[in-house]
Amino acid sequence: MSEPVLYLVATPIGNLEDMSYRAVRVLSQVSTIAAEDTRVTRTLLDHYQIADKRIIACHDHNERASAAGIVSLMERGESVALVSDAGMPVINDPGYRVMQAVREAGFRVELVPGPSAVLAALVLSGFPPDRFVFLGFPPRKEGQRRNWLTDAARHGCTLILMEAPHRLADFLKDAAEIYGEVEGAVCREITKTYEETVRAPLPALAERFAGGTRGEVMVVIDGGSIPPLHAGQEARREKPRKGKGKRRQAQQEAAEAAKAARAAEAEE
Repeated sequence: MSEPVLYLVATPIGNLEDMSYRAVRVLSQVSTIAAEDTRVTRTLLDHYQIADKRIIACHDHNERASAAGIVSLMERGESVALVSDAGMPVINDPGYRVMQAVREAGFRVELVPGPSAVLAALVLSGFPPDRFVFLGFPPRKEGQRRNWLTDAARHGCTLILMEAPHRLADFLKDAAEIYGEVEGAVCREITKTYEETVRAPLPALAERFAGGTRGEVMVVIDGGSIPPLHAGQEARREKPRKGKGKRRQAQQEAAEAAKAARAAEAEE
């Protein structure tokens, strides 16, 4: 590790045995680890007997300042590993600003791949994997969430998102009302003891989880099967526009017929 490098290191999403050999080696060799939650990272390091590391906080509230500190360390010749609490840094976790700052400063960024809740949920769902979009967390407010669902349908492919367990029931209820009988999958506690994947039409999922749930939740929707009627606000407005168009066309045809009749009378 002669040239300073920022390592983006994936960590387990629930099962500590999912750590890769390379991830353990990199965390053992760097002197500084930037962590989303230092307590979570210390537990991981203790499990793999990785000691004597400087652990600095890098989370949503301090990422800009943390990025400057990491660049400063690299300017002194140090390599730094960046980890989130679980899964891949940057993907719905801190790291994007750090990575951009490091690259702008002219340093290398390397990925140490590993567990990802997004890809795990995609595979477990059984929905088409060739085209998909990850949407993060939906809005909390009902009106914004319903608009978000309408917009999401426009992608026309498998939809992957995260949701808080206490908001899952409301989300599934709205999704069922907007998307109808389209199938979805709720993937809960992936790689943990009580891992569960429930796949069913959205109304059935809404009924199944009406009482809420616990643990980490991923939701996958077969977005490629959403009926055209629900593919966005434009589709919902299509019918009124067609009606207005028909009325306008009928009025125009009537006017032309009247004009032709007057012309015929004038000729007589």
